[in-house]
Amino acid sequence: MPAEWARHRATWIAWPHHGRDWPGKLAAVHWVYVELIRHLASVERVAIVFRSQTEERRAMSRLIRAGVDANAVECYRFPTNRSWLRDSGGTFVHTSPAVGPSVVTLVDWHFNGWAKYDNWVDDDRLPGRIAAARRLPRVIPQAAELDRPVVLEGGSIDVNGAGAALATEQCLLHDRIQTRNPGLGRSGTERVLRDYLGITTVIWLGQGIAGDDTHGHVDDIARFVGPRTVVAAVESDTADVNHDPLADNLARLRAARIDGQPLRVVPLPMPRPLWFGAQRLPASYLNFYVANDLVLAPTFNDPADRVALGLLAELFPARKVIGVHAVDLVLGLGTLHCSTLQEPAPAAETAR
Repeated sequence: MPAEWARHRATWIAWPHHGRDWPGKLAAVHWVYVELIRHLASVERVAIVFRSQTEERRAMSRLIRAGVDANAVECYRFPTNRSWLRDSGGTFVHTSPAVGPSVVTLVDWHFNGWAKYDNWVDDDRLPGRIAAARRLPRVIPQAAELDRPVVLEGGSIDVNGAGAALATEQCLLHDRIQTRNPGLGRSGTERVLRDYLGITTVIWLGQGIAGDDTHGHVDDIARFVGPRTVVAAVESDTADVNHDPLADNLARLRAARIDGQPLRVVPLPMPRPLWFGAQRLPASYLNFYVANDLVLAPTFNDPADRVALGLLAELFPARKVIGVHAVDLVLGLGTLHCSTLQEPAPAAETAR
């Protein structure tokens, strides 16, 4: 699995339609997606999944009004349950040259609504439809311990493109809450990541952040920004529920090794708690997305927005870092990284 900063052929997005994710704010979220696509289309192709011709026509009208070049957009019509394509769209990888010419292949994980929700059947079929439309090889991961394909969401891992991954025990190893693969365990999970994504080192963190309905996705708490550099969320308020879990994750990262060498760990502050009624929302700057020549980072009308954008600009000096207002988007319990899925360019181009 290439690192996110490797060259992309395109970014995949599903146009949002599940109003219960954003009660009373779906119209506002459509304009957040317009802004997201406007920036992405300036640096790479954007492949958008729509449910119908009517939805496509309305969305494209908005995009063109916002200045998006229609020639940079690819439109597909597939049924979907929700629009969190990071988790439902599978994982694009390069096949190993050892078994033939390297080609982009789609790993089609089983998707079961984060082992929590019951509206997932169309989303589970999405990778197969994408692979067929793109005429890409498709692999369905299996494990001897399981009687069905392996469950994995893209937001539950983050990779450096050189065989290392970040993941949380809370998400992938919990044996009672939102259990993805009962009976697979730590060693089985590591074997699956090795066999299907080329991961030889898994750095296990503990817990995710409050408000995250995925039960511990790593893309809200720690991300690779280089082969040995990780940016990690920290909470300075000792009374905040996120303080202790994030401090534990930071300690684990500082103790971690890749091929015997320590990581460079860069702390990134959390925004102040964001609420919608009694619901704590999983607002985090770690849910940024790395596109070709561009980094898009969520912002929350918070004093720490400026700090986060500045740190990301230092970590990605060759890319423009742009903030995207995500206060409405995060009501759906995800932001930019959750909404996007990178399709890498052919292997010969990804190092650019």
